Amino acid sequence: MQKTTVIAVGKLKERFWKDACAEYLKRLSAYTDITVREVPDSTPEREEAAILAALGKLPEGSHVILLDIVGKQASSEQLAAKLETLAVSGVSHVAFIIGGSDGVTAAVKARANERLSFGPITLPHNLARVVLLEQIYRAHKIIRHEPYHK
Repeated sequence: MQKTTVIAVGKLKERFWKDACAEYLKRLSAYTDITVREVPDSTPEREEAAILAALGKLPEGSHVILLDIVGKQASSEQLAAKLETLAVSGVSHVAFIIGGSDGVTAAVKARANERLSFGPITLPHNLARVVLLEQIYRAHKIIRHEPYHK
């Protein structure tokens, strides 16, 4: 089973964000060993240290995907294909990074293997986390050819 880590700047404060994330984390537990690591919301430089420290705890060879508005856009099917290709090629751990409201430093960008965009819109970080978890869940359903409400 491929492992997944989401490194997210900031804590979820409102109950509805926590509930939405908890629901997708529960659903995902059947498909991947998933962990969310929250790092304190601060300046990009301070967040850099926390993000890189979290990445440093991942197994060697982990594939790191940074959510970035100028990253490559991918459909749900393309994200599923990416995760499946990584798994088949022996990548046992995938990490996603959701940076802070002021973006991430060049060092964090350099550490990422690739950048993924949910499009040119700006999402609040709490919503981006929910969308990311939902898309990871959808990707695993697609990979297994299981039905999922469209």
